[in-house]
Amino acid sequence: MKAAQSGERGGSGAWIRRFHPAPEARTRLICFPHAGGSATFFHPVSQAMSPAVDVLAIQYPGRQDRRSEPCVDDIEKLADVIVPELRAWIDRPVAMFGHSMGASLAFEVARRLEREDVRSTALFVSGRRAPTAFRDERIHLADDERIIAELKRMSGTDAAVLGDEEILRMILPAIRADYRAAETYRYTPGPDVSCPIIAMTGDDDAQVTLDEARMWADHTTGGFDLHVYPGGHFFLNAHAAAVMKVMTDHIESRSPVRD
Repeated sequence: MKAAQSGERGGSGAWIRRFHPAPEARTRLICFPHAGGSATFFHPVSQAMSPAVDVLAIQYPGRQDRRSEPCVDDIEKLADVIVPELRAWIDRPVAMFGHSMGASLAFEVARRLEREDVRSTALFVSGRRAPTAFRDERIHLADDERIIAELKRMSGTDAAVLGDEEILRMILPAIRADYRAAETYRYTPGPDVSCPIIAMTGDDDAQVTLDEARMWADHTTGGFDLHVYPGGHFFLNAHAAAVMKVMTDHIESRSPVRD
C-alpha cells in the first residue's frame, strides 16, 4: 500500500481522488490517509480493487498539489468539510477505510452520514485505537527533530523522503497539523454507527494494544470483527494483499445485485 507518485492525480475536485474510475462497481470504498499521508497512498488499492470496487481517496489540504492551502488540524472540522464533498458520490452503497488518524476521521464521517440517513456498508479501521481509548499524546508540540524521529520509528514515511532535508522540511507543517488533529481528537458521546466495524492492527504496534482495538466494538450496533497481523503500525504495507482481501470479501458479501 505504499504511495504512488504525487503527480498521479485524477478524480473530482480538491478533496477526492479517483485513480481508476469504476462506474459499474456496485460499491464505493472511501479511503482516509494516515497522519502525514496523502491520497496517493491508496493508488495501489484503487488499482487492485478496480473495476469491482470504485475507490475514492481523500486528499487533505497542505500536501502535494494542495500544499499551498492551509492545513486543517481538527478531526471534527475535517469531517464537517468532507461530508458535503461526498454527497455526490453516495448514489450507491459506500464503505469506509481509514488508517491511523484516517480511521478516526472515517468514523466521524460515517457518523455524520448516518445522521443524513446514509448508512455505510462497513467501516474498516486500521492501526488506530477506538475513540474512547484515550491516550494523552503530545508529539505535535515537539520540535521538528522529535517529529522526524517519530516518523522514522513508525516507518510510515518513504526512506527517501526522510533522507531529503528539503522535502522533509516542506512536508513537516502538514505532518504536525495531522498529529495535532489525531492527538487532540476527543470522542463526543452520541449515536455511533450501525454498520459493521472491521478493525485491523499489527501485533507489534506501540500505538494500539489489542484491547484498545477491541474497544471499537463499543461504537457500533452492527457486527464487529478484529484482524491481527504480524508487524507494527504500518503492518498493512507488508500485508496489503491480505488486508484488501478482507475488505473485498466483506464488500462483495454486502453489495447489492445490479441489473
